Amino acid sequence: MFSTLVAAALVALVSADGIPDFVVPGKCAKVANQDKFDLRKYSGRWYQTQIIDNAYQPFTRCIHSNYDYSDSDYGFKVTTAGFSPSNEYLRMQGKIYPTKDFPAAHMLIDFPTGTFAAPYEVVETDYDSYSCVYSCIEMSGYKAEFGFVFSPHPQTSGPANDKCASVFRKNGVDFALFNDVAHTAECVYRA
Repeated sequence: MFSTLVAAALVALVSADGIPDFVVPGKCAKVANQDKFDLRKYSGRWYQTQIIDNAYQPFTRCIHSNYDYSDSDYGFKVTTAGFSPSNEYLRMQGKIYPTKDFPAAHMLIDFPTGTFAAPYEVVETDYDSYSCVYSCIEMSGYKAEFGFVFSPHPQTSGPANDKCASVFRKNGVDFALFNDVAHTAECVYRA
């Protein structure tokens, strides 16, 4: 059922606007998911330090998110914020949640700027210093692939990037596609 919905959404997206730049020939990597993923331990503030550019995310620098775990929703209410290319501070709210169809670390992310809920796979995390997240949808020989390196500290380089570079490469994700997310003195962290 989920793959049918994703396929229908991709067809609608491509039909409406042509093929977006981020849809390229290929297959999604078959990444591992974090064993025994603990949603409660994952909650808190995370900073994006490297990403595969994402057209659905209007931020280009100072990107940070607050993951607020809710037992009743069995998932996260997420507030993500940062600066746009035109230097405007923007904030979005959405949710990230597991489903009964996948392990807990393979969740869905649902923000208002997206056409539909997309995969959010925690490939690996230690909950304290890094989190490597992969999101990819494929259909008819094409893929829309996104990746995220998260750190608990606002930095452009550091141990999270080094660890996730190794994790992504080990899982067949081309780390050369990742770009730094700038975290400079003018960053404001209010998510």
